[in-house]
Parts: sequence; structure tokens; C-alpha cells
Amino acid sequence: MVLGVRGDDGCRLWAEQAGVGPPLVLCHGGPGLWDYLAPVTRLLEDHARTIRWDQRGCGRSQRRGPYRVARFVADLDAVRDQLAGPRTALLGHSWGAHLALRYAIEHPERVSHLIYVSGTGIDPDRGWHPHYKRNLRLRLGPHLDRWEVLSARARTPAEDREWAVLQWSADFADPGTALRHADRMATPWRGINHDCGQAINAEVKEELRSSDLAGQCRALDLPVLIIDGTEDIRPRWAVDSLYRALPNSQRVSLAGAAHLPWVESPDDFRRAVTTFLRQ
Repeated sequence: MVLGVRGDDGCRLWAEQAGVGPPLVLCHGGPGLWDYLAPVTRLLEDHARTIRWDQRGCGRSQRRGPYRVARFVADLDAVRDQLAGPRTALLGHSWGAHLALRYAIEHPERVSHLIYVSGTGIDPDRGWHPHYKRNLRLRLGPHLDRWEVLSARARTPAEDREWAVLQWSADFADPGTALRHADRMATPWRGINHDCGQAINAEVKEELRSSDLAGQCRALDLPVLIIDGTEDIRPRWAVDSLYRALPNSQRVSLAGAAHLPWVESPDDFRRAVTTFLRQ
């Protein structure tokens, strides 16, 4: 069921809910992308009432700023308030994992469970990023030259889609199916909001340097599940300090899966999430 949500500043946000059970709000990654978590909804439809949404400026939501982390946290609170109820579980993927973590830190009484999928941790020096860039180029293999050509120039909408599919293909472990999975993510193509992505990424980088996220995580007294794919090109040791800081957390690493573990290890992903939500 497609539903509309209004942010507290009137911004129109696209949302959809499906399934039965306790509420679970899903936060997609990016920043600057749109919701691609429908496969997660299908995996969990008998266990949770999932609520998916496009973040402001992205996909089917209103193309409107400001693109600030605090603004996205407020939008997530509007989604929670209008669709989920007073308390909900959260599942965030990649950048969405950081958004869900920030929301839980600011509103712990409104979160029952936090599921942190393929995030990049809280280390202020972002020491994982050089490893990511090297691994990205290695994983792109025969597509590297074309990706570099597209990366270096202003792109038409068709070229932007081609660039995204090539880059996203590196987020899957099996080169035989990677391009097909990435193309499915890009269909239908809703256009990347690069301004949003640049603004949010810059703010998160500064936030990690200037705030004590580790201390805030040590005070977060709610259950947290960290899910990683062992083949993610973002090194998973980047999340170690977050795992150590959280007082009530568990960690599941799915062998053979990469950045979108529900695609390459769906049964294990569903088992991990549903077991956690039943606790």
C-alpha cells in the first residue's frame, strides 16, 4: 500500500507498507538514492509490517532540501509517527544504517530494535575508505576503464545510469550475476540526487571527526544487530569499534555475500533478522 508522509516542514515523502506483524521501518542507502529494499520486504512479509520510504530529494519524494542529517532524522521521525506508531524497529542499509543509528541515539524510547546492515562504522579517520577505493577497482575488473571514463565527465541521464550500474556491480560477490543484480537495482531509474549525496557525505565525515559517537553508542541501551557480508568491498573491520561500543549488540557475518547480503544470502539474512526481532 502506497502512502504519503509529510515532514514537519511540509516536504512530501513517498512511503509504502506491506506485510503483517510489528512495524519495521527500512532506511535505504545512498545518500541520494531511492528505496531499493522491496526484496527485504518480501523476505520479511510474514514477520513484520515493513515501511519503506524515499528520503527527501530522492526517488518519488519531493525534490526539496535542505540535505542535512538532522533534517533526515526528523523525516524518519515523521515516517515513524505517521505510519509505524509510538515505537518501531529500524533497519538501515549502508548510509541508511548510519541514519538509523543516529535516530536511535536521539530517540531511543521510540526504537525497539536496531538492525545495522553493511554500515561503515563510526571511526573518525574513515580508515576504511582507501581500502574501499582499491577494492572497488579490483572488483570492477574488465569494466574499470569504462567506469573511469564515465566518472571523469559530466554525464547524460543514460550515462549516469550506466555509471551507477557499473559501480553497483562491485557490491555483489559473484561476477557472473553482479551486473544483472545492479541493473535490477537501477530499474526503474529514478535519477541520483548527487547534490544530496555530496552534502550528506561531507556532513557525516565532519560529524565523525567532531562528535563523540562512540560515547553516545555506549549509552544506547537497546538491542542492536549488525549484519555484514564477508565479501563487501568496504572492509568489515571498519565496524569493529561500533560493535565494541554498543552495550547490547550482536553481529552476524554472512559468508559469500557482499554489500547487499539479502540478495546473495536471502535465507540466512531472513533467519538472522527474524530471530533477532523475536528476542
